[in-house]
Amino acid sequence: MTQAIAHSNQTSTPILEALKCKECGAEYELKASHVCELCFGPLEVKYNYSNLRLSVSREKIQAGPNSIWRYRQFLPVATDNVIDVGTGMTPLVRSHRLARRLGLNKLYIKNDAVNMPTLSFKDRVVSVALSRARELGFTTVSCASTGNLANSTAAIAAHAGLDCCVFIPADLEAGKILGSLIYSPTLMAVKGNYDQVNRLCCEVANTQGWGFVNINLRPYYSEGSKTLAYEVAEQLGWELPDHIVAPLASGSLFTKIYKGFQEFTEVGLVEGKNVRFSGAQADGCSPIAEAFREGRDFIKPVKPNTIAKSIAIGNPADGIYAVEIAKKTNGNIESVNDAEIIEGMKLLAETEGIFTETAGGTTVAVLKKLVEAGKIDPDETTVVYITGNGLKTQEAVQGYVGEPLTIDAKLDSFERALERSRTLDRLEWQQVLV
Repeated sequence: MTQAIAHSNQTSTPILEALKCKECGAEYELKASHVCELCFGPLEVKYNYSNLRLSVSREKIQAGPNSIWRYRQFLPVATDNVIDVGTGMTPLVRSHRLARRLGLNKLYIKNDAVNMPTLSFKDRVVSVALSRARELGFTTVSCASTGNLANSTAAIAAHAGLDCCVFIPADLEAGKILGSLIYSPTLMAVKGNYDQVNRLCCEVANTQGWGFVNINLRPYYSEGSKTLAYEVAEQLGWELPDHIVAPLASGSLFTKIYKGFQEFTEVGLVEGKNVRFSGAQADGCSPIAEAFREGRDFIKPVKPNTIAKSIAIGNPADGIYAVEIAKKTNGNIESVNDAEIIEGMKLLAETEGIFTETAGGTTVAVLKKLVEAGKIDPDETTVVYITGNGLKTQEAVQGYVGEPLTIDAKLDSFERALERSRTLDRLEWQQVLV
């Protein structure tokens, strides 16, 4: 059992208490550890909510930095020496054109496609994990990644002056590989899928003494996702939404958004209510959706085969917890095929001007599927989470978005091309009407 660690930010009251097993409840010191020694269940951070309630208010949060660190006291760091690179406080966009297309009245888009510094929600979890890693004395940090996490870890480690070695599947999109290499980490491209990469990293973590953000630092890392809940509540005027739709990879993001809403309710920052949680997966890697559909209380691992590589985790660590949350909140977990994912990317871009990666295309496609199935009330305040930028996965839509009209530098050439373009548009609309 750990000694309580006090937050030094505006209070000496102990808030961080321990690492606690989600299965058996055993408690451990706040060190670099992620698995219970008794039952092998996952560990997560335990807080003293009575003390937290005494030290937070809406006014204090709003007076804080314009980043995730405005929620500093809800995050698992022990000092004020955090790594703040402007991560968080991304736009909550009130949708009009997409909402109208789908028949929804109160649709919002939480747009982490413009998160800093690497254009995905992973910047949130990495900022927290590396802040804690530095407190614990790590000088080298690492991760197993499907791309976005490697980008974030490399970038934020560079900013913090930490050595960095990241591991990815060798067949990732070029944008994500370059998006890591530019920060000069050691980049290991492993011949295998993400689950194989992760198994290798577990072995490396046991031999090298490095801080792996999503292995031995996972309890701290995962807490960063809660900020996606905090921001939505604050941006909605300190109210909770009625329904959220989010992508599912390991399931961690889903569970931490749920925890974030619960925490804000627990300390009195918002009025509590049942928020429905719906999750999105790709057909080519949908072990969580399959468990939900079949009513199982366990996950059957699968071998990924989808263009949505950033959420292609065949053996999701928090999958069963995501299923539990969807069930108890009267939500749903659905999957869509690759063609629907591409259409989801195009739909979001052409209606709202947001270019998302394949994970976002999956989420939008599942949102559409749920609406068509009558599983989202048109008057619900619904928030869809877009977690990454489409510039990272351009290959997915190549060949599906048309080609530029190449013309001579002459007026008549322009006019002929313009008429041709309008004719093609009319034909497309006629096909849609038919």
